[in-house]
Amino acid sequence: MSSKPGRVLPDLTLDPLPIVRLVNAFDLPFDNAVATARTCYSPRVITPEEVRQNAERRDAIARSTYQAGHHTTLQHATFQFVLERVSRQLIWSLLHAHPFYNSEQVSQRYVSVKPGAAAMFTLAPSARGIYAAAIDRQMAAYHELVELLSPVVEQEYTRIFPGRAKRLDSEPRWRSAIKKRAQEVARYVLPVATHAHLYHTVNGLTLHRYHRLVLQPDAPLEAKLVVKMMVAEIEKNDPLFFRDIEDPIPLEETLEAKALRSLGGEGELGRATSFVESFDRRLGGRTARLLDRSMDPEGAVARGVRTVLGVDEDALPLDDALGLVLDPRENPYLSGALTLSTSSKLARALSHAHFTFEKKLSHTADSQDQRHRMVPASRPILARQLRLDTPDYVVPKLVHSAPEPVQARYRQAMEESWTAMGQLAKQGTPTEVIMYLLPNAFPIRFTESGDLLHLHHKWTTRLCYTAQEEIWQASLDEVSEVKAVAPRLARFLVPPCGLRARAEVRPVCPEGDRFCGVKVWKLGLEDYERII
Repeated sequence: MSSKPGRVLPDLTLDPLPIVRLVNAFDLPFDNAVATARTCYSPRVITPEEVRQNAERRDAIARSTYQAGHHTTLQHATFQFVLERVSRQLIWSLLHAHPFYNSEQVSQRYVSVKPGAAAMFTLAPSARGIYAAAIDRQMAAYHELVELLSPVVEQEYTRIFPGRAKRLDSEPRWRSAIKKRAQEVARYVLPVATHAHLYHTVNGLTLHRYHRLVLQPDAPLEAKLVVKMMVAEIEKNDPLFFRDIEDPIPLEETLEAKALRSLGGEGELGRATSFVESFDRRLGGRTARLLDRSMDPEGAVARGVRTVLGVDEDALPLDDALGLVLDPRENPYLSGALTLSTSSKLARALSHAHFTFEKKLSHTADSQDQRHRMVPASRPILARQLRLDTPDYVVPKLVHSAPEPVQARYRQAMEESWTAMGQLAKQGTPTEVIMYLLPNAFPIRFTESGDLLHLHHKWTTRLCYTAQEEIWQASLDEVSEVKAVAPRLARFLVPPCGLRARAEVRPVCPEGDRFCGVKVWKLGLEDYERII
């Protein structure tokens, strides 16, 4: 291959371009940042209007605080963008790869993907033909699989809801539920080039960081275009806000590029075999395995609880201390709709127990996993885990349970994607372009850590049977691992219906007409099982 992972070629661009619109923003964000800085050293609150009256002093303060690293002043100004025609690859690699964002994006689970809605590049005619044809095949496979999987979903759906079997055609919402579950699985064959539209809200400091480190592996060209558009939109609103913005770090000077050079062969796509095989061998067929943890997670939480209350172990034994923060009968915050744990003095004791996992999720499921921003992960440079000679993909349970012709169509779609990527590689197509043809099913192998405070929220929400099946399975695997080393903690790690049942809150299921049809709150962890 002639190009390096993430290399941005001067004649390469997207056609059509992404759409970026600033729809909500602070008034006077630059003056506001200086006003917040001055307020720190003032006997009263300084307003942006006052700051604007002395431009020389304002500019001097802005430069000095920025250069000294006092950047919290830039976090007050918040900017909301509408993004359209951006790829799932960009969302995964840039927009959701950090904790300082909020996004609400179109769901591939619930919204059918239209043919041709994917990122396209200005490639040479031959390469563009291969790329475009691959996108068309992936889209066609998606729509075929929606139809092929719908009878399989219907069979499982009517098994769970037998009373609905004879009334499906008279109840559009039930037919819709079946179609959405078929779409959820069929999307695994879609390319990560598939377009999305979303609201994306970030603060001014995050935008400075975007701009400075925008050239990273995976999607540097698209990231560069989108961030440039974001900055331009804000400059229309306030030309001063990015006046002293730092230039992007060149790709070859990034930490990642230097590390790849030190290892040698940074442009090779064939060096992943050893890593992938050893990683998968350690997982042993699971989606997650416990890699590391606190020495005494149960004791650490209990000691935190006692510290808050100012008592010793004689007054508050281990089980009682854990129950105060983890048992919904004792802690009413756990059965409410609003997550209050980070605001509670006692519940923050959960932050003292830490767990680290090795995980393997599809690109599409990992995009769900990213939404739990307080459970950070070291995610890969994708090219370092790609084997062009070996189709590598996750197979959802529904496909596993489907008749052989459905499974064969799924395999065919994956093989066609790898064939197209190999053809592009032989033509010297930039690696970043090739990666856009990866199907949603491509596995992301990564290491993830979190404290129990935030893992509790993640696990209890994702153990719900309405959660995406793959991230549900990962949560089940993780909680099962915790149960083996910290059973007093794990016994309270159940889905929302389990928390509400223990707290005697009614209705037990909070999902209303989205009820999964299974009384999960009556099951033990070892009995959890689902296909859809």
